[in-house]
Amino acid sequence: MALSLPRWFKLASTGIAAFAVATLPSQVFSQPNPEIVAVPQIDIFQGIVLGMVQGLTEFLPISSTAHLKVVPVVLGWGDPGVAYTAVIQLGSIGAVLWYFWSDLKQITTGIFKAIATKNYSSYDFRLGLGIILGSIPIIFFGLLIKFLIPDFDNSPMRSLQVIAFTSIGLSLLLGLAEQVGRRKRGLDSLKLQDSIVVGLAQALALIPGVSRSGSTLTAALFTGLDRAPAARFSFLLGIPAITLAGLVELKGAIEIGLGNTGVLPLIAGIISAAVFSYAAIAWLLRFLQTHNTWVFVVYRLAFGIAILTAISTGLLQNT
Repeated sequence: MALSLPRWFKLASTGIAAFAVATLPSQVFSQPNPEIVAVPQIDIFQGIVLGMVQGLTEFLPISSTAHLKVVPVVLGWGDPGVAYTAVIQLGSIGAVLWYFWSDLKQITTGIFKAIATKNYSSYDFRLGLGIILGSIPIIFFGLLIKFLIPDFDNSPMRSLQVIAFTSIGLSLLLGLAEQVGRRKRGLDSLKLQDSIVVGLAQALALIPGVSRSGSTLTAALFTGLDRAPAARFSFLLGIPAITLAGLVELKGAIEIGLGNTGVLPLIAGIISAAVFSYAAIAWLLRFLQTHNTWVFVVYRLAFGIAILTAISTGLLQNT
């Protein structure tokens, strides 16, 4: 009799998890710092494709950092560089602000109204406070990394091998959350401790390949939120983090420069990222109303295995 997907996944992932735990430390920390290569010239078509990759993977739980590093290399374009990917991320920031603009206005108004009336148990106040508290961990640890590891963008922690292992690791956690999560709560029952737990999970996204939306969705499922409310809170919680990170990276991109990339490929990338980000947000919220997350679990597992296989066979360099 055929195995069900969850049972099959448990059996297959046990060996993979053991292999990952056994080999990750030696594989990661034995790697020298990768050399900084020249950023290739990006044309309009490549800009549109990279914007599409950024938009689709920023909000789906599969990691934009991983795909923006892997996809262009597989296509033979080379690494587009931190500066270019940082700038086109502005499209994703614009899309999430656009999609949730009415929610943000309602939450902001609700917070001030709750303070004025001292109604601190109101839905908008609790949700707004949850977003604020949940944003603190990633801001704190992000600044800590900036101070302690100034060249983090070129460190071994951003290698393809690390991305592969983190992709596999988060697939296992998301699968576990899908199995044990009660999924009986909506955002109206959100507690401050839920926000802190999901916020701590969001900080894990500082590790390349983890996926901010993936880690927060996983943590929210563990707290008992249903899938669609979990995704909605993940997006709302990500707005401060994505915006601040985008502005910081933009500052760095301006200082580094964009090499040979012209204005039109840059604009094409930003617009493409905005369009596909908006579409990804709308699609995922609808999808999770009637579907589970196993498709993303399996995809992340296959993606990580594919990268490790390509590295071991020499098809990809562990840069």
